[in-house]
Amino acid sequence: MWTQRIKTGLVTTTAAASLLLLAACGPSPSPAGTSSAPPTSSTPSASASSSATATTTPSPSPTATSAAPAAPGLCKADSLTAATDSTGGGAAGSIYEKLILTNSGTAPCILEGFAGVSLTADAAGEPIGEPATRETTTPVTKIELAPGKSAWAEIRYTQAGNYGDCTKVAAAGFRIYPPNDTASLFIAEPHDACSNAGIKLLTITAFQAV
Repeated sequence: MWTQRIKTGLVTTTAAASLLLLAACGPSPSPAGTSSAPPTSSTPSASASSSATATTTPSPSPTATSAAPAAPGLCKADSLTAATDSTGGGAAGSIYEKLILTNSGTAPCILEGFAGVSLTADAAGEPIGEPATRETTTPVTKIELAPGKSAWAEIRYTQAGNYGDCTKVAAAGFRIYPPNDTASLFIAEPHDACSNAGIKLLTITAFQAV
């Protein structure tokens, strides 16, 4: 009897130990009322190195600015040719002519104002009588003459015979001083001049663009 009890007790004890071992190895039960959150996918952010890298645009190198072209100078006698056009006709003992100055140089120049005009004995001779009086009814304008371009002013020549006290002298033509110039041009055109002072045979207007 005693021996049988011991065997039975061993079996029972062994069985109980086996049950305890199985329970320990099995999965733990989930706590009631909790649910596992579904896995969330996240887009990886840009790496710190790429977001922190500054892109620098190289500064443009300064470009050399070309100097502005020089303003045209005044038209001078050595770069002008002179001519007259007598198609203007005449009236009451006067002759009206166009005095035409043309830029014969290679660069533009400025013509502005009145020419000095006198009758002269020859190309190198002294003026005869009074120089031309300025006719100021024509406004003064600044004219830029490109090479080959012209401007004109009107000369009025009053016949010397209109003055009874005129001491007549034969003039070979006109001596022309461009505005603001001391050099002169000569136009061969015979006229009678009055050598005595105070008799003004010539008037001149300001230059106008052609």
